[in-house]
Amino acid sequence: MGEIFTHTFEPIFDKNSEILVLGSFPSVKSRENNFYYAHPQNRFWRVVASVYSCPVPKTVEEKKNMLLSNKIAVWDVIKSCEITGSADSTIKSVIPNDLSEILSVADIKKIYANGKTAQSLYNKYIKKSTGFDIISLPSTSPANAAYSLEKLIKEWKIINEYNRNCL
Repeated sequence: MGEIFTHTFEPIFDKNSEILVLGSFPSVKSRENNFYYAHPQNRFWRVVASVYSCPVPKTVEEKKNMLLSNKIAVWDVIKSCEITGSADSTIKSVIPNDLSEILSVADIKKIYANGKTAQSLYNKYIKKSTGFDIISLPSTSPANAAYSLEKLIKEWKIINEYNRNCL
């Protein structure tokens, strides 16, 4: 039986954000660190840095700056749920986040899912209220062993449709 958890950290975005990357719900490590993709084996930061030709950010401030300078917003589909550990497969009793917090401020052009679970949860709980389709990308989670770092980077290049480089 899972425990009920509530998302405790804010989305990352500003008025210039054009793309939104949604995860499902923070992992145990992310909840402990109060920040996105905090598990050392999660490849999110390495993938995004590579896609934009940036150095891999180390601190929370560097991570936020890399995202915002490349017009990327990040949040999760779920506000609270019952979950066992970090396993997406155990998610139940979902209360979704209200994306209007971001969509009312930023000019989001595309929404991407970090993994199939984020995509299916978005489609089930949020799509109707936003009207946005979501584009599924392979999960950067260490649980997604089918994808090497190189293969993830290749798939994730789609988020950099204007071929921007790190500022």
